[in-house]
Amino acid sequence: METSKRRALGRGLEELFHNEPIDYDKIEEKIITDTPKEAITELKLSELRSNPYQPRQTFDEEALQELANSIKEHGVFQPIIAKKSIKGYEIIAGERRVKASLLAGLETIPAIVRDFSDEEMMEIALLENLQRENLSSLEEATAYRKLIETLNLTQDQLAKRLGKSRSHITNMLGLLTLPEEVKDLLVDNKISMSHARVLSKIEDKDKVVALANRIVRENLNVRKIEELATQEEYEKKKPNVRHITHNAYREVEEMLGDKLGTKVKIKNNKIEITFVNANDLNRILEIMEMDR
Repeated sequence: METSKRRALGRGLEELFHNEPIDYDKIEEKIITDTPKEAITELKLSELRSNPYQPRQTFDEEALQELANSIKEHGVFQPIIAKKSIKGYEIIAGERRVKASLLAGLETIPAIVRDFSDEEMMEIALLENLQRENLSSLEEATAYRKLIETLNLTQDQLAKRLGKSRSHITNMLGLLTLPEEVKDLLVDNKISMSHARVLSKIEDKDKVVALANRIVRENLNVRKIEELATQEEYEKKKPNVRHITHNAYREVEEMLGDKLGTKVKIKNNKIEITFVNANDLNRILEIMEMDR
């Protein structure tokens, strides 16, 4: 009975997206498309509160006022998505519309009520931050770790759900193992994420700190650090792919996926690069531009 009730009220993110990478911008679109008009209800604005797992965000007051003016004239164009809670409702998507509706003096707002679990609420909040916010490398790595721990996923499962390469997830999580002194250098932009990725593969923490300080002191580039890191006193690196054969495609896919931070597929003499949304595509293009 409980299972049928759960399915009647809503489907989890995995059911919504099947085997596709989960795109935050499409979560709302898919839910609204799948919901019949008669299932849209009016909720009191006073009963709505933010997703408890969503970090506090600042909103552009001028843009909110413009939206409020539009709502006064035309009404709320698209329903929000909310979840029933012990006290009122929690906003899953549409917080900006809620704030603008309050400014417009409305008392209710059209809404779709869905039965997302706490884990799914957290996943949505983290996805929004990963795909919409300009996170630092350490913040991105922390978000990955939270998703893995909260949803009990393997790195490979997380990579598939986010449309990233497995090696990108592994490399980002490796940043969290860096000594605090080195993390501070990364946060302060004294070393780059590429520097930090190489450093994270060195086992001896004292040598990691010493090499990080040398990067800052001598302004060493990433290629030089990679050369130093292959010396006997440091952990050995994976050999580069030199001879490309059909059987080596998988290794090349991993190498390109690691570089671009996304899933790469080589098939029929074509390279397919996966991206989640426009922001993700822009990120990939920036990486390719920097390497020109």
